[in-house]
Amino acid sequence: MVKQQAEMKKGVVKKVKMTPSEAIVETLVAEGVKEVYGIVGSAFMDMLDLFPTAGIRFLPVRHEQSAAHMADAYTRVSGVAGVVIGQNGPGITNMVTSVAAANQAHTPMVVISPSAGTPTIGWDGFQEADQVSIFSAITKETVRVTHKSRVADCLRTAFRIAYAERGPVLYDIPRDLFYGELEDQILQPHQYRADSRGSGDPALTKQAVELLKHAKNPVIISGRGAVDADGVDTVVKIAEHLTIPVAVSYMHNDAFPADHPLAVGPIGYMGAKSAMNTLKNADVVLAIGTRLSVFGTLPCYDIDYFPKAAKIIQVDINPRNIARTHPVEVGIIGDAKATSDEIYRLLKEAVPSPDKKQYRLEAVSKEKTAWEKELVDLAMEDGSPINPRRALLELTKVLPDNTIISTDIGNVSSTANAYLRFNQTRRHIAALTFGNTGFAYPAALGAQLAEPDSPVVAIIGDGAWGMSLHEVSTAVEQDIPVIACVFNNKSWAAEKKNQVDYYDNRFIGSNIQAPEFAEVAESMGALGYTIEKPEDIGPIVKEVLEKRKPAVLNIYVDGTQLAPPFRRDALQLPTRLLDKYKHLDYETWGSDNN
Repeated sequence: MVKQQAEMKKGVVKKVKMTPSEAIVETLVAEGVKEVYGIVGSAFMDMLDLFPTAGIRFLPVRHEQSAAHMADAYTRVSGVAGVVIGQNGPGITNMVTSVAAANQAHTPMVVISPSAGTPTIGWDGFQEADQVSIFSAITKETVRVTHKSRVADCLRTAFRIAYAERGPVLYDIPRDLFYGELEDQILQPHQYRADSRGSGDPALTKQAVELLKHAKNPVIISGRGAVDADGVDTVVKIAEHLTIPVAVSYMHNDAFPADHPLAVGPIGYMGAKSAMNTLKNADVVLAIGTRLSVFGTLPCYDIDYFPKAAKIIQVDINPRNIARTHPVEVGIIGDAKATSDEIYRLLKEAVPSPDKKQYRLEAVSKEKTAWEKELVDLAMEDGSPINPRRALLELTKVLPDNTIISTDIGNVSSTANAYLRFNQTRRHIAALTFGNTGFAYPAALGAQLAEPDSPVVAIIGDGAWGMSLHEVSTAVEQDIPVIACVFNNKSWAAEKKNQVDYYDNRFIGSNIQAPEFAEVAESMGALGYTIEKPEDIGPIVKEVLEKRKPAVLNIYVDGTQLAPPFRRDALQLPTRLLDKYKHLDYETWGSDNN
């Protein structure tokens, strides 16, 4: 390989003889892959043996679902596509949920998928599964290796599509194709992939600038695309130039600095009323790097905030996302940073000396002050033992500004959307709209590996913790100092709230009995703390931050202080037509039959 690298400097890349495993590993090295997540398996052991020499760290997890969650978060923080691998059959199918989550999160990822050996395909052999069919609906593409000479070429294709289409790609390789000999080139990424889309159609960019120039109440929505493209600084410049309030899209609270005078907070479920009250009056909306998802723009707090008559300028790198959920006036297919840079350049030409609209700053300040007071007032209501909002408030008070926070799905995790504020990008790692529980902790592990020197905290409910606590062993074994904050209300609280509001307090399957999580953590070699007083949260978090060891904080919170139903848009009061079930009909509530 030394000789080949010398040839590359001369602009010539010659084919060299190597094994398929070597070709795969050298392609990973060229792509800057530093970690691969999974569980050891015989199917790829020949390749695995090369990892230490190649400088690739294999991260063995306790369940393959965790592997893709770790890779997902690693990518969101580092920008480098995550790579996962597992044994053919069950090892790969165990990743279905987490790969599907990464797909909806638009996270570039390569799933190295060993499959049944070519001599036995179709004989229902040991651990055989049609992995390509299983993953075809939850990936951007499935790439099959059809011959050992194609292993590097197919892997390059997988990375090319993963970056270009922003999502996971399955790289399916029969397990016997890791062996043998081939001759091929090891190319550098710039030689086989390009995913820059530039700033979009100049005519449309000019049209967008004209709309912004003449808008009476413009609002910007900054999303994940602005973060991924490192374009948030330019979003700030656009906002400041025309004094435009900025909201962040659902569960991307790091897409605009929260301490900026023009920041109004997140939209979406359990977002900020300050953002919603600002957005509902907009006449022009500049949506940068956001698909404006259906769930992320639903009414919340009984505020139907997404404007119906506003002219929307939507900037997205993926043409499929333009006007997918809301009609637009101008749709620009372009990189969030490149397009924002061009919009800002043209705005400075069109409006070289704009009036600073102090009234907008005052309106933003008034909305934020009122909302922040409401959040604190709600948090300071007594709870038994702790109001979950108070726990969130105390936690966020003591975390350093560079803390990365992952959030799961569920009642408390969703409530956190209102309390989490970030002034740096790539800090908020949320489960997003696939909404699977068990995401936050393995995601936090991946985020910590991407940024070893930053504090990383996972916010998890006790239900979701049951799906991820086994990975504490991984954190201890690999010395990953993530802090798991388990909000323990002894229930699947999001579903319990549905049973409160829609099923007359009939709690079926929503109550949880569990061991003392702090003791379990200690038995696994981690730090463990049980917290039952709100004033203990801050000092314990500070102590754990200083120790820099894997830790589990079992925070007991009130199971009756619950956020509004998560899926109010999809729930209805129950009606029952058969006499056998008539006592469950909502019209009988409060009667002697109930």
